[in-house]
Formats: sequence, C-alpha cells, structure tokens
Amino acid sequence: MDKKLSRGEGRLQVSLWATTIGPDWLVYLFNENAHIGAVALGEYDAKTQRTSVSVITRLGHKDDAIAQKAAYLISKSTRKTVCVTAGIHLDNITQPEIARITENALDAVEEFLQVLK
Repeated sequence: MDKKLSRGEGRLQVSLWATTIGPDWLVYLFNENAHIGAVALGEYDAKTQRTSVSVITRLGHKDDAIAQKAAYLISKSTRKTVCVTAGIHLDNITQPEIARITENALDAVEEFLQVLK
C-alpha cells in the first residue's frame, strides 16, 4: 500500500511518501531539496502499550526532530514498526520558516494517519 501527499506551498511545502514493507511502514518526509538527513525507527510494544524511537542524524543536519516525532506518532497510532527518513533543507531558513515546515510535516503525518483509519 503506497500513500503520497503534500502539505504547504512553495518553499515551505513538505511531502510524505509511505509504503508498507511486510507488516511495517517505510515513510519519507522531504521537500524540494530532498536528501537523507535523519532516520528514526519507531517500535510499538503491545505488552506495555508503549512506543520507543531511535534516531540517527547526519552530521550538521537538523532533520532528527521531525523524523523522531513522525516515527513516534505513526508507530503509536498504527501499533507497527515504522522507519521514517527525513530530508528537508532550505537555504537561509528563518525561525518562522522552521516552525512552518515542522507544522507542515506533522500535518502531513496526521493526514496520513487519518487516511489509514
């Protein structure tokens, strides 16, 4: 099952691509300057009903915050293992743009989870 969607416009647009890999989800969050900035693995433990996330971030990248939050939300909601790769880059980004891109990324995750219900 593949899902593709975008939130935001222009320079602040964030896209989400998701596909299943066996029972698990592989999710990619990116913008027009797509790359691999961070990878987060979210795992749901049915016994404790808790979700744990591990993150790997490339040197000098800040994509870990979005990858971690997305992996947590998707794993917790679906009760499945999820691997999120985030690669969002903007030259000369401002603090308000960082906030908007983060919001667009998390809105895309929420929309994705709504589609799954």
